[in-house]
Amino acid sequence: MTNSSLTVGASFKHDHLAAIQAHRPREMFFEVHAENYMGAGGPAHRALAAIRRDHPLSVHGVCMSIGGREPLDPHHLARLRDVVSRYEPALVSEHLAWSSHAGTFFNDLLPLPYTHDTLATVCAHVDQVQDTLQRRILLENPSTYVAFAASTLSETAFLRAVAQRTGCGLLLDLNNVFVSATNRGESAERWLADFPLEYVGEIHLAGHSEQRDDDDAPLLIDSHDRAVADPVWRLYADTIARLGPVPTLIEWDSQLPTWPVLHAEARRAQRVVDTCGSARDAA
Repeated sequence: MTNSSLTVGASFKHDHLAAIQAHRPREMFFEVHAENYMGAGGPAHRALAAIRRDHPLSVHGVCMSIGGREPLDPHHLARLRDVVSRYEPALVSEHLAWSSHAGTFFNDLLPLPYTHDTLATVCAHVDQVQDTLQRRILLENPSTYVAFAASTLSETAFLRAVAQRTGCGLLLDLNNVFVSATNRGESAERWLADFPLEYVGEIHLAGHSEQRDDDDAPLLIDSHDRAVADPVWRLYADTIARLGPVPTLIEWDSQLPTWPVLHAEARRAQRVVDTCGSARDAA
């Protein structure tokens, strides 16, 4: 389920607005976090409206708590609907995670066990979001640091089942794949070999930081504060070779670079798409 009108994009940050308007990059889309635009007006909306006039948008939610056991917050869902109606983005996405419980919001994207009970809850929540928005959403694979002993399904099987039951698409975050696989001592390539690529509507690329855990083993953090790492670029090239062109976003949310640096990352993704596309055509 690719969107042929989108190629590569980048996270939109207000610090880059003047540079983007001066540069006027062609064939780029921009992604924003929905929660930053749930107010009625002000500078944030003026900046985003200026970007929307020239570029397609992707709206990415981070607080819906689709994986939570409790009902979705109807006020938050209504505000998301208003953002989507206002800007008519090409893509809308959320995370396979939970972030609230018993009225408390934890400001994090927390993992969930992959069980049939959890699957039923997630599917009901995805259905509710899509019914409210009257459009298909994309569900993103999370970055994880632990695995649940209670899980009875693999993550890829869980995501495949959600997509099949609800009709949603999937947002394949390749940095999350690499971070999660490394933290769990698994193979990112093997994980991707089992991933249902036919449901992918967008790809995320981002940077991560590396720490050491108590056993002095590598611990990767999905930090979004630096350039995409070489192993993630290799996963991206392999994925595009299998899947073909897919809207691809460079996520960079903190320790922001200058606009030329961020734009160079997006252009690198475009070169991967162009190279793999030429190879596919030749084959």
